Amino acid sequence: MSAPAIQREAESLARLEARLARLPAEQRLAAAIRDLFPGRIALVSSFGAESAVLLHMASRIDPALPILFLDTRKLFGETLRYRDTLVARLGLTGVITQRPDADALAAEDADGLLFQRDPDRCCAIRKGDPLAAGLAGFDAWITGRKRFQGATRAALPVVESVDGRTKVNPLADWEKADLDAYFAAHDLPRHPLEADGFLSIGCLTCTDRVAPGEDARAGRWRGQDKTECGIHGPGA
Repeated sequence: MSAPAIQREAESLARLEARLARLPAEQRLAAAIRDLFPGRIALVSSFGAESAVLLHMASRIDPALPILFLDTRKLFGETLRYRDTLVARLGLTGVITQRPDADALAAEDADGLLFQRDPDRCCAIRKGDPLAAGLAGFDAWITGRKRFQGATRAALPVVESVDGRTKVNPLADWEKADLDAYFAAHDLPRHPLEADGFLSIGCLTCTDRVAPGEDARAGRWRGQDKTECGIHGPGA
């Protein structure tokens, strides 16, 4: 991309950030789905501890919105059952399950222990590649990331551009109290593992409980120099 093109893209993003940042979260989401990227945007959800909030908002805007769920084949059974509960409760009809390629798993993770040998590669096969396949044909996607989740997300914008595709983070500026209030106001079910200390829930092999005072993602890849699975890039 030429320097002038990069400058134009940066200016366009800045204008979009200014437009969306002043709106409440659900209005940001509605603008992205209905106005900015109609028919060209998907929501990516882990159906984790905080996912019900964004999914509930989406269900009120468009219950048929494409929702990509990455089934890594190493998820907690509780997560799969929670997914089914939310899909039924919210009337979501656009959920698409993306799974890792069977040949790739056979070639690189036949014993299921790649997460110990090379956790980054494990995430790439089980999450990154399936996500890339699922996003083909979409110009934008929606995430549930928030700034309070950890230092690596402290400067998270409401909208960003990555690899030529727009990412919208409607809840970027929400705090834990905002989420709790929304759960209560709409009587949304909690992920069953949250009460047991799991505040950020990924694969069962790489997720631990969070101790009081730790940030919400402290239990992910505990003891490793790793804070993200890679689908959002380093430090995102």
